[in-house]
Amino acid sequence: MKTKKTIFIGHPIGGDVPGNMEKVLKICKEIHSENAIPVAPYLVSLRYLDDAKPEDRELGCDANLETLRRGYIDEMWLFGDRISSGMKQEVEVALSLGIPVIPKTEGTARDFEEFKK
Repeated sequence: MKTKKTIFIGHPIGGDVPGNMEKVLKICKEIHSENAIPVAPYLVSLRYLDDAKPEDRELGCDANLETLRRGYIDEMWLFGDRISSGMKQEVEVALSLGIPVIPKTEGTARDFEEFKK
């Protein structure tokens, strides 16, 4: 049996939470295949946590970082028009763990270049 790649999907959420969740769902649908499994734990967290409440946001962000630390994520792919503050934390953890981080949009590629400096 062929091993599938698990891919953590990084995408800005704040601002237009429902709209950004829809964008992430669309990305997950496009990526999910016989070779790849998208992972976006925040999609579940945002169903019961309020991103506008700092304590809820912190719980959600901590869950995302723990997902990266668990050792089953093969790559992190970045989408959206920028790397948000939450994504920055995720990128830092991914890089510290040796997880390849791959920008997939112009905005994230630009911000990732700045991030690496």
